[in-house]
Amino acid sequence: MAKQGLTPQGEDFSAWYNEIVQAAELASHSQVRGCMVVRPYGYRIWELIQAGLDRMFKDTGHENAYFPLFLPKSALDREADHVEGFAPETAVVTHAGGRELEEPLVVRPTSEAIIWPILADWIQSYRDLPVLLNQWANVVRWELRTRPFLRTTEFLWQEGHTAHATDEEAEEEARRMLGVYRTFMDEHMGLAVVTGEKTPDERFAGAKRTYATEALMKDGKALQAGTSHHLGQNFARAFDVQFQTEHGEHDYVWSTSWGVSTRLIGALIMTHGDDQGLVLPPRLAPFQVVIVPIWKSDEERARVMDTACRLELELGEMGVRVKLDGRETHNPGAKFYEWERKGVPLRIEIGPRDIEAGQAVLVRRLVLEGQDRKAATGLDGLSESVPALLDEIQSSMLEASRARREASSRRDFGSYEDLRSWIEESPGFAFAGWCGGVECARRGKEDLKVTIRVIPDEEFRSDDVPTRCVVCDQPSTTEALWARAY
Repeated sequence: MAKQGLTPQGEDFSAWYNEIVQAAELASHSQVRGCMVVRPYGYRIWELIQAGLDRMFKDTGHENAYFPLFLPKSALDREADHVEGFAPETAVVTHAGGRELEEPLVVRPTSEAIIWPILADWIQSYRDLPVLLNQWANVVRWELRTRPFLRTTEFLWQEGHTAHATDEEAEEEARRMLGVYRTFMDEHMGLAVVTGEKTPDERFAGAKRTYATEALMKDGKALQAGTSHHLGQNFARAFDVQFQTEHGEHDYVWSTSWGVSTRLIGALIMTHGDDQGLVLPPRLAPFQVVIVPIWKSDEERARVMDTACRLELELGEMGVRVKLDGRETHNPGAKFYEWERKGVPLRIEIGPRDIEAGQAVLVRRLVLEGQDRKAATGLDGLSESVPALLDEIQSSMLEASRARREASSRRDFGSYEDLRSWIEESPGFAFAGWCGGVECARRGKEDLKVTIRVIPDEEFRSDDVPTRCVVCDQPSTTEALWARAY
């Protein structure tokens, strides 16, 4: 059983995170090092993430498919840059059915090398394009250092794979899906992110360009929440995926891939959680409202439960995910503690005196400045007002995330030592000049443990773009977002 009190965030953020995963019943360790069991409460969050994203993918014309878990090692070897990028993380099957395999099989670390040989049979002409696919799957990457949801040996994700007739169409697709991710993170997760392009050193293996969403966690570290890759014609050339153009010529298709994973649950924990436990945005909360009835006698129980059951039914009819906690094995205080730990956005308390007064007590999980944690509200019309209150909570979580990001960002670094002092004292998002040199990026990584997360999109750049590289003090070619990261 988890201990009663969590380690405070300010004392040990890593310990706090690991304790929340256990205490909120999100995941458990498995018998295999680095793998996790996603418990029902955690998996329900993932289902809600899936449902929201899946609608958005289908609204942009994508279809779901499923491709095998294994691929021949020779198929992975056909794309040199891709192999080099994933070689240290691949799991290889050498024996099966009681004998050694003639050719080893790789457990997919990602599916480009599985999908493209198959698409070579599907695509013959420009009339077959575009191909817009997505799959919900699991992948395996043999990580040395693991942490639940953030980095595990096996994890769940979605991966989109598309084929296009032109470079321009593939670029538009890669940017479109980056926008889909950002919209989802804004509107469903309450997560304010910075979008931009990865540097050549940080690109996806085999990509022409990689775009990413970067989120700031409460400990000042960045988390790459989602990526979208313009793959150019690299995989098409490796797997000979050609098509006949409108003019009768033959060309290689242009492709993209893009994905997010159960890492998003880690992002929710570290963006919104507090020293009491999870704080979930209403759109991704397994239960948006929990009703806790309070009674002392059997007679009181009958009256209170009758009112609570009616309210549960009314809220359900309004589309609210509601839980009536009528357990007699737990007292009200234990229930309050449990549902706060699990991050339920809104708790409704109903006792005999409340019924006599024609009211209930609403308790917010997230309380911002100027808000009351508890408020007595009339029972009449309560079910109609709750959805609006949940929307208000959802919006306030995005605003809180955005305000925290801005408060933990800085843009006026005068020197490398200035950057060093700030990162070591109060880590966050450092927007600073970069000369474009690999050595400067690597020096920051080795010396300060900071990486260039993205070259920010225009809306996130400073009004006055830095003229000097923060590392070497030579003229800068762009502004970069530097941060320590997970």
